[in-house]
Amino acid sequence: MATYPNVESTVYKTSRGKSSAGLQAVDETPAVIELLDERYFVRMLRLERKRCERSHEPFALMLFEAPELFEWAPSGVVAGIARAISSCTRETDVFGWYEQGRVLGLIVSQVGSPACSNSSIISTRIGEALQDRLAPELLAGLKMRVRIFPDESDERGGGDDYIFYRDLSRPHDQQRRAKQTKRVVDIAISSLALIVLSPLLLLIALLVKCTSKGPVLFRQERVGRFGAPFTFLKFRSMYVNNDPSIHREYVAKLISGDAKVAQGNSADGMTYKIVNDPRITPLGRFLRRSSLDELPQLINVLKGDMSLVGPRPPLPYEFERYRTWHKRRVFEVQPGITGLWQVMGRSKTTFDEMVRLDLRYVRSWSLGLDFRILLETPSVVLSGEGAY
Repeated sequence: MATYPNVESTVYKTSRGKSSAGLQAVDETPAVIELLDERYFVRMLRLERKRCERSHEPFALMLFEAPELFEWAPSGVVAGIARAISSCTRETDVFGWYEQGRVLGLIVSQVGSPACSNSSIISTRIGEALQDRLAPELLAGLKMRVRIFPDESDERGGGDDYIFYRDLSRPHDQQRRAKQTKRVVDIAISSLALIVLSPLLLLIALLVKCTSKGPVLFRQERVGRFGAPFTFLKFRSMYVNNDPSIHREYVAKLISGDAKVAQGNSADGMTYKIVNDPRITPLGRFLRRSSLDELPQLINVLKGDMSLVGPRPPLPYEFERYRTWHKRRVFEVQPGITGLWQVMGRSKTTFDEMVRLDLRYVRSWSLGLDFRILLETPSVVLSGEGAY
């Protein structure tokens, strides 16, 4: 096992024989196994994930789950499991607590492509080692999961990608207090805005109802933080019963960087929205160009589905086509009504440029940046530049 100087770890001494519970612990000479503390293991997982995003070399995350066993079994039993796993690892692998005292984790770097990964060889060896050294009663309570990052099958939808982002969970969020303040600001501003703008909201609702058939509000499923779905609200700007395949095909080409999208929609280059969309009503064109159709999203902010500032929430079929690094814009922060992309690029940018702006916001996020974006948003909205 690799050693990590100045890193907190849990030390287990293994020994021959049986534990006090009567379960075989390990059949090896005495040894010392060092397990990384959860906070350091999670930090290494974050670094490995970012390395993979740059190098495109997959890694495997193996999780060994036995919460009740790890919490209540004698230390010799836990040491036996750790010893069995450690005997099959490489010097470059990272071994420690994924969830302190409940779930062990092993990071195996450079495992090859998901279709031909050597992680299966390692997991087989670990399984055999556990079977040889541990009693059947112990094995029955231990569950091993192997996940590859990135897994191409998951990039097209589905999969439990969130296990790779434990550094963004509440126990490891170093900006938790600032984000709590952000939430308070969201509630205060959205509540005040809904009250002050209520006459305008009522007027727009009446105009939508009088100018075309259908509901006033357009409800659509969107993908929130960590892929959680929510109902996204807008004033309806399209005719009812329109064909969504137009936008689905457009988004697919846009994400793939198809040059024909740029040529067919904008003289200035690629846009994130369809120009001259035949599905939009005359009133809807005005609402979209003025961004007034977005006002009902203040309700989403009040409910906690969105924030005032953040990346725009994607559609499910858009999210299914995301590459690994694209997903960070969904996982790392809550979606918002306005954001860095809206005030700097809006619909004039390519899809990858939009994602890079969102990730730039993630890296440099602060309450001060949020207020700056909020102050710049009205001038961008009034200009109508990049709005369709």
